[in-house]
Amino acid sequence: MPDAATLCEAFQRTAATRGPAPALLTVQGDVLTWAEYAERVASVATGLYGLGVRHGDTVALMLTNRPEFHVADCAAFHLGAIPFSLYNTLPPDQLTDVLTRSGARVLVTERHFLPVLRQSLDGTDVEHLVTVDGADDDGVVGLAAVEAAAPTDFDFRAAWQRVRPDDVLTLIHTSGTTGRSKAVEITHAGMTAQLDATEELLGITHEDSHLSFLPAAHIADRWASHYTNIRFGTRLTCVPDLKDLPHALTSVRPTLFGAVPAVWQRLKAGLDAALTGADPGLRALVEGCVGTARRLRPGRHAGTLTAEQTKELDAAEPVLAELRKRIGLDRARVCVTGAAPAPPELVEFFHAVGVPLGDAWGMSELSGMALMNPPGDPRPGTVGRPVPGARIRVAEDGELLVRAPFLMRGYRDEPELTAQAVDSDGWLHTGDVVTVDGDGNVRIIDRKKDIIINTGGKNMSPTRIEGVLLGASPLIGQVVVIGDGRPYNVALIAPDREAVTARAGTADLEGEIAAAVEDANARLSRPERIRAHAVLRDTWEPGGPELTVTLKVRRGAVEQRYAQLIESLYAR
Repeated sequence: MPDAATLCEAFQRTAATRGPAPALLTVQGDVLTWAEYAERVASVATGLYGLGVRHGDTVALMLTNRPEFHVADCAAFHLGAIPFSLYNTLPPDQLTDVLTRSGARVLVTERHFLPVLRQSLDGTDVEHLVTVDGADDDGVVGLAAVEAAAPTDFDFRAAWQRVRPDDVLTLIHTSGTTGRSKAVEITHAGMTAQLDATEELLGITHEDSHLSFLPAAHIADRWASHYTNIRFGTRLTCVPDLKDLPHALTSVRPTLFGAVPAVWQRLKAGLDAALTGADPGLRALVEGCVGTARRLRPGRHAGTLTAEQTKELDAAEPVLAELRKRIGLDRARVCVTGAAPAPPELVEFFHAVGVPLGDAWGMSELSGMALMNPPGDPRPGTVGRPVPGARIRVAEDGELLVRAPFLMRGYRDEPELTAQAVDSDGWLHTGDVVTVDGDGNVRIIDRKKDIIINTGGKNMSPTRIEGVLLGASPLIGQVVVIGDGRPYNVALIAPDREAVTARAGTADLEGEIAAAVEDANARLSRPERIRAHAVLRDTWEPGGPELTVTLKVRRGAVEQRYAQLIESLYAR
């Protein structure tokens, strides 16, 4: 049987073969089987058709991570429509902008988002507000009512069979660290090619389980959760609140897990906090076992351990296994960190514990991942090699260029921006400066626009410096290094509030962070060192002015907000 050419075909095949098996689950234990999932998709698709949704129309979704998202999104693309997700943290003016440019006439949401949405709809084309959790407001209709009013003569099968591989599957509105978001058009063919690469590299099957906890507006959740679940028939558990992630991990014990570095840092901080309050003897045992694993990791990876070293590592394994179980990753066979640089020390810690963590790199414009450390061959400090189907090239100025079958169709209704990003030969200009080693592993230096050149003419990567600072203490949540056009570097440091709370408030927070900066400076070259820093009392929220939803720092916004403080650091 030929491979499915669209996500509609992939879904129908998976549902037919996996019928009674669990497809979508919740942390409360609710289960939707593949047969039930398929029935709901057909019903909701028919209801959306009754609202006037047709091939090529856009459908907006503003939902938390819940089964209804998957049902509504899948139903829309079965019509040949283009479902897309709104970031739940966007303010009204940005919601208005995205909705206006999309032309969506139907918006599927939850009741608790209605207040902000009512402030956002003036001037948009939205005609139907559909809530998945009932409707008791004027001008709102419940999803069940939409299904109940569906036309009886609609041919659902014929509708999804008309969907073509080059049809747009979804729009990803790049959150970006500067400027207005762009709507990336991902096609069925592009995502199918991405999933082909995923299958070849990671060997995902219906035996795998994973979690959906990142925003569906981000390509990472759509590729690694939504579409992977559809293509491979996995068990996907929806986690609507990030605070429930630790519980979900230990309950589900997923075989696949990917997260941004900040999540991995919090998992490590949780282990550190537990050890801080543990019996001194137990703490010494655990630290000794982790130290042994760190020391022997290179030899284990290279297959050069002596019999005595193997025995030493075997003796440490029961303790390491307990640590993996404590964070719910004792069954994990593929673990990925991406969306932002991960400090090498963080990756090395999880390797020592036995968690197969690897860096990866991707973009919305590439439908997901383009570079990845293959399982079993991690290279800390790099984002690995091109995934199957991807080709890379390094421009004269060090910028990474990528060509792949999963490249976006373009930025919606913005041909000039598309032409700036993708050249006439089909190479995507990523904006990242890289180096490539002899084995083809790529190391991200920084965003081209973020490189620091100080008054002495020294070129530096703020991302590298920030990574060293982040690795110096779990109390450091976010760092912004400033130094472009300046005589030396300074840093703004936002504490990790969860780590601070876990440490019982930390009586001398500023002193501990100052010690961490001093430790980091010992591992930085003289021009890279931080000469002054400030510990911020403000809380930076994902999706807020300072951070994107994937916890990338909006440097321009931060430097503007704290301009006076930055100047005071240089005046010391």
